[in-house]
Amino acid sequence: MRTSLKNFELLAMGLLLSGQIAFAQTAEKPAKPATTKPVVEQSWKKIPIPPLHAFKPVQPRRIQLSNGMVIFLQEDHELPFISGSILIRGGSRDEPADKVGLVGLYGQTWRTSGTAATNGDILDDRLEAKAAGLETGGGSASTSLSWNSLKGDFDSVFATAVDLLLHPAFSKDKLQLAKRQMEAGIARRNDDANGIAGREAAQVVYGKNSPYARHAEYATIEAVTLDDLKSWHDRTVVPNNIILAVSGDFDGATMEATLRKTFEPLQKGTPFETSKSEFLGPTPGVYFVNKTDINQSNVFIVGLGTERSNPDYYALNVMNEIFSGGFGSRLTQSVRTKLGLAYSVGGSYGSAYDHPGMFRVGAGTKSTNTVATTQAMLDEIGRLKTVPPTADELRNAKEQVLNSFIFNYDSRDKTLNEQVTLAFYGYPTDFLEKYKEGIEKVTAADVSRVANKYIVPSKLAIVVVGNESELTPPLSKLGKVTTLDITIPPPPGRASQ
Repeated sequence: MRTSLKNFELLAMGLLLSGQIAFAQTAEKPAKPATTKPVVEQSWKKIPIPPLHAFKPVQPRRIQLSNGMVIFLQEDHELPFISGSILIRGGSRDEPADKVGLVGLYGQTWRTSGTAATNGDILDDRLEAKAAGLETGGGSASTSLSWNSLKGDFDSVFATAVDLLLHPAFSKDKLQLAKRQMEAGIARRNDDANGIAGREAAQVVYGKNSPYARHAEYATIEAVTLDDLKSWHDRTVVPNNIILAVSGDFDGATMEATLRKTFEPLQKGTPFETSKSEFLGPTPGVYFVNKTDINQSNVFIVGLGTERSNPDYYALNVMNEIFSGGFGSRLTQSVRTKLGLAYSVGGSYGSAYDHPGMFRVGAGTKSTNTVATTQAMLDEIGRLKTVPPTADELRNAKEQVLNSFIFNYDSRDKTLNEQVTLAFYGYPTDFLEKYKEGIEKVTAADVSRVANKYIVPSKLAIVVVGNESELTPPLSKLGKVTTLDITIPPPPGRASQ
């Protein structure tokens, strides 16, 4: 036994030694020189960039029923899902001034209350079991109902959506719940300095009582009743006030037949008309909110923007990109990169579909830099009017606008949603297709022209939310200062805190 073990040890040692020797012999062999070809360096700037392909998104099919309802169908067979949305004219800008918040309460209570046959809590359970969704909401110009489900569950989920549209059961307890949630938001609305700045900037531009700037208070919420919700529903939910869109995995002819059978029997109602508003723009000056619990300032320079129907819309888009479109924009390069005055800086020349948007240039900066930052932004606004864009600025801006634009419509759902929006506001169906051509035609002279036409420094206002005790030098260096009162009025019957 001992002899065998010894022999085994000798054998193992021999193998180990032979392996080491082999390894040593291998390691001592000189490596063959590698044959490499010389690397030719090529600048990335010389890589050719092909032109963009023609912009031809797959358009949905448009149908108009005899009662005025407009339907869009967008087939997409990639996945076994079907989704739908109903857009209804009339939104928060149309609610009574003494009941601001009505549309928000309506949008929430509508869904949570459920239908006359099935309450909202039971609806939740049934939809969850099918991995389906059904939601309602209220916006500035419209209210909406939307649903989504697997293809196999479409019939039942669609039937529930129609039931909710035509037979809602507005519940008192669900309205009260919605009120409490909205009131909680009111109580917290002065917590965030940037939120305060944006809210007050809208009021300075549009007017405190404008439907585009007002906000709900405890009193206006408490004034809303169940009868108000029912009256709003009866007033707005009529077929000639609705745009219906369905997308997903379905047969177009079958879906059209289903929708016609469901909605064509509905009777026309009175078309909803939005009251026209007057837009005068801000009264120039400095508007200040003193927030003592912060050590920085949020600054907005604001004025009226434009509408998308404006023939200068394309040139204004390019101007905006040059001025404030990103890290390479004039505003960022000057105020943040070169001067180091702001944590963040940016802006936009806002454009809405049926009313002027808002021109806004904003920055976040430490308290002691407030005046210097504001002045630097004003200087860049002036420079926009006096210094034409360079060839590089113009080219880069147009490329950035077009490249980002394409990604807004890179799916059939996105194209469908945009066509619904265009129909809602009465825009031509080829508005998207003309956008690329409109941007490409913009010249440096166009940018200078619209900058001088639409950017008028004497019609701009400055809104600052900051800590007055830390502002050195004072805001009076910028002009006459008006202090804004953001105190939240207490609920009816309660003393102010």
